[in-house]
Amino acid sequence: MKKADFMPYVFIYLLLLIKVSAFRVLIFNEKSVWNILLIEFPMWALLLTIVLVIARKKIWRAVWLFNFLVSVIFFTITLYMRYYSTIPSYYDLQQLTQSSSVGGTITMLSNPWDFLFFLDAVLLLFLVRRWKKPAKLFAIKYVAVGIVTICAITTVYALQQSIIDVSYFAKEHGYLQSQVAQVYKRSTDSAHASSSKLTERELEELKGNTFVEVRDHDSFGVAEGRHLFVIQVESLQNFVIGKTVNNQEITPNLNQLLSESAYFSNVFQQIGAGTTSDAEWIVNTGLYPQGMIPTSNSLSGKEAPSLARALKENAYGSATYHADDVTFWNRDVLYPVIGYEEVFSSEDIPSIKEVGFGPADEVLFDFVVGELPRQLETYEQIYANIVTVTSHTPFEMPDTMQYLDLPSEYEEMYIGNYLQSIRYVDEQIGSFIQELKDQGIYDESLIVILGDHSGMHGSLVTEEDRQLLSGFLGHEYSLKDQFTIPLLFTGGNLFDEIEMTRLGGQIDIMPTVLALLGVDYDHPMMGHNLFQYKKNLLGMRYYLPGGSYIQSEQFYKASGAKLSDVLYDLETMEIRSKNSEAKKHMKDTETLMNYADTLLKVYTE
Repeated sequence: MKKADFMPYVFIYLLLLIKVSAFRVLIFNEKSVWNILLIEFPMWALLLTIVLVIARKKIWRAVWLFNFLVSVIFFTITLYMRYYSTIPSYYDLQQLTQSSSVGGTITMLSNPWDFLFFLDAVLLLFLVRRWKKPAKLFAIKYVAVGIVTICAITTVYALQQSIIDVSYFAKEHGYLQSQVAQVYKRSTDSAHASSSKLTERELEELKGNTFVEVRDHDSFGVAEGRHLFVIQVESLQNFVIGKTVNNQEITPNLNQLLSESAYFSNVFQQIGAGTTSDAEWIVNTGLYPQGMIPTSNSLSGKEAPSLARALKENAYGSATYHADDVTFWNRDVLYPVIGYEEVFSSEDIPSIKEVGFGPADEVLFDFVVGELPRQLETYEQIYANIVTVTSHTPFEMPDTMQYLDLPSEYEEMYIGNYLQSIRYVDEQIGSFIQELKDQGIYDESLIVILGDHSGMHGSLVTEEDRQLLSGFLGHEYSLKDQFTIPLLFTGGNLFDEIEMTRLGGQIDIMPTVLALLGVDYDHPMMGHNLFQYKKNLLGMRYYLPGGSYIQSEQFYKASGAKLSDVLYDLETMEIRSKNSEAKKHMKDTETLMNYADTLLKVYTE
C-alpha cells in the first residue's frame, strides 16, 4: 500500500487529537501529555474508528459530522463548566428541555476563542478535496486494535474506582470513561441499594449536638395553628441584606421586616443540578437532592412524606405558585410527589408584564392575593409555597422596574443588573407582606423567606464585577458569600429582632418550620430545628466538588477538576492546614451523604 493512502487517516486522527488536547487543557488545566494520549484521547479515537467502520463509502461525510458533534459537546461542556463550575454528565442531557430558562446566558458565557473547536470542520473540507478516495479500512486495523486495548484497560480500571466528585473523576480517568462509570454505577447502585441508616440521635451526634426530642424544644409550637407562607426567592444571596449602594438600601423591605423576624444569616444553599426545583425538593421534604442529576428528573412518582402532607393531617390546605411552565424541571412530576393540593403555574398566572422567563413577580404576588379569600373559606389553615422568578440570570430589568440609582461603574455590569433585580423583588415582597397585614392575615401567619441559590457565580461574574463586589462587601467575594442565603422567620407578634449566626442549610428549613408550627413528624429528615441546635454538618453536591463539607467552624472544598483541596476557617474564610478534626469531618460527611442516598432512593427510579 502506498504511503499516501495512510495520510487521510493520519490527518483525521491528528485533528481529533489536537481538539481533545485543547479540551483537556481548557477544562482541566492539563499539563501531562501522557494523560491526554493514554487516558482522554483513546476513547474519542475509538468512537471515530467505529464511525469509520460503519460509514464505509461515505467516510468523509461521517467524519465531518462526527467531528462537528464532538465540537458541539466540547463547546457545551466549556459553557456549562463556566456557569456551574462543574463538569456536566450524561444526566444533564435530561436538562435540554430547560434550555429556554438559561438560553439568555449563552452569549454571556462564550467567547470567540471557544469557536476554534469548530475549526476542524473547515480543515476537513480541504482534506476532502485532497484525498477523495482514502485507503480501505484494513489500513488502520493495527491502530484500531491498539485503541481498543487501551480503552478496555482504562475503562475497566475506571469502573473499579469510587466516584466522589464527577469533575475530579473525569480529570483522572477521562471524560467518556467517567460517563461510562456513572451509567454502570447508577445501575449497580439501584440493584444494590445502600442500607446505611442513622437514628435521629446518631444524626445529631454526627453534627456535634446532644439530641433532644422535638416536643422538648423551646421553640416547639410557638406558631401553632398559624397559616404558613414560604417565599422562595430566585437567586437571593445573603450579602445584599442590610447593604446599601449609593446610599440606597438594596432590600429596604426585608431590612424593615428584620425588626420582627428571626433572621438566620449563616445558612447555605444545598441544591443539585436541578437548582430552583432542587431547593423546592429540599424545603418540602427535608431530604438532600441527588446532585449531578435534577432530583425531579429521577422521581419515580411515589408519594413522599412532605411538608404539605404533614400539614394536611393538621387541617391545612396547600398550594404552590410559580410563574413558569410546570413541565420545566419536571415539576409536573415533582408537585404530585410532594403532595400539593393546588398547583398554579404559567397556565394559570396571567401572562402580563413579562420579564425574562414569565410574568413579573408583582403579577405572581397579585395572583396569590387573589386566591387567598377562597382558600381561607375552604381550609382551616393554608400553606402557600411561592417561588419567584424575575430575579433570574441574566437579571436584565426594564427601566420601569429599576428602583436603584446605581453609580456609573455599576451600570450595565452583571453585579449592577443583579442588584436591580433583587431590589425589584424586595419591593414586591414588601407589597405582599403589607397586603397580608391589611387583610389581617399577617398576625395569623408564619412567613418564611429564603433564597433558592446564588446568582453571582461562574464566569458571568467578571473580574470587574469581582472588584465591585469587593468594594461593596469590604472584603474579597468568597465562596461563603456565594453560597449563603438569607432565611427569615416572621409573622405578627412572633419574634423580636433576632439574628442567629449558627450554621444552617436548606435541609434544616422543613424541620424548623414543623417545630415552630408544633407538628411532630414521624418520617426521617436530614436537617434539624435551627432554633434548637448550635452545631451542624452540611454536605454539598453541586458547585463544590463531591466530598466537600461545611461544618460550624470549617469549610472544606475537596479536590476538583482544576484545583486541589483546601480547608477554610468558616468565619474568616482564611486557609487553614488540614488536621485530625478535618479528617473526622470528611469521614462523617461521607456517612451523612450515604444516609441521604438511602433515604432518597426510595423515591427515585
